[in-house]
Amino acid sequence: MHHFLSHLDRRWIFLLMFLAVAIPILTGVYFPVKASPMARSVFKTIDDLPEGSKVLLAFDYDPPSMGELAPMAQAFTRHCALKKHKLYFMTLWPQGPPMIDRSIAVLNKEFPNYKYGEDYVNFGFRPGNEGVIKVVVTNIKELYETDVAGEGLDKIPMTKDIKSVQDLDLIVNVSAGFPGAKEWVQYAASAYKKPMVAGTTGVGAPVLYPYVPDQLTGLLGAIKAAAEYEQTIIEHYPAQKANKDTQEALRRMGPQDFAHLLIISLILVGNWIYFAGRKQG
Repeated sequence: MHHFLSHLDRRWIFLLMFLAVAIPILTGVYFPVKASPMARSVFKTIDDLPEGSKVLLAFDYDPPSMGELAPMAQAFTRHCALKKHKLYFMTLWPQGPPMIDRSIAVLNKEFPNYKYGEDYVNFGFRPGNEGVIKVVVTNIKELYETDVAGEGLDKIPMTKDIKSVQDLDLIVNVSAGFPGAKEWVQYAASAYKKPMVAGTTGVGAPVLYPYVPDQLTGLLGAIKAAAEYEQTIIEHYPAQKANKDTQEALRRMGPQDFAHLLIISLILVGNWIYFAGRKQG
């Protein structure tokens, strides 16, 4: 066995890795996930809001970061809709509007009773980076006179009485970098004591952890945290288990988990080969 493994063609290892990734993708199998306290804190922040609360969904990411952040953004949207909250979409990124559209598609597909202008509205994109935040926290209609379709905010039922972000009950931000969660914390959550939760990429999370739990009541970092958040939603809303779209992050964790197990196994086998070879001289 030692001789066989020590002379094994490396292409077999490549094949094993291919199978470890491909099989979970094709079958949708994944390991059970236990939600972390941070994911549960994010869930609790949204779930404890009174039904019909006003929630700002700021999606500041682009297509390259969709793999990590799209399932997270859609889970936020779905959870808010389950609580029948009023949703206000916006983005600080020029590539952000299609990301908003993907979450609005969740509403159209899974919550047909949600009506545009009464239950959700899309402000779209405005240039200016963090300058946009500084304006909308005091006078949102100074920058957004109309929604993304050109309809005046004074004519839309759910925006005609909204003056600024201070009139909303919660800020939810999904961020891939600048401008994003850090700027929302600095210029909105901290400055005006506004509750906020955020989701970000794995590399962006460490910068935001110091803001938890004071400025951020919860933070989701990367696809693993998104899977934990999905699992928490399913636990509290069991009917969502039948909806495969609610498990996108969980499914994406499957290939990672199997690949990691394979890598650990290969490390153990490699060490056994090394020490067995030394023992044999």
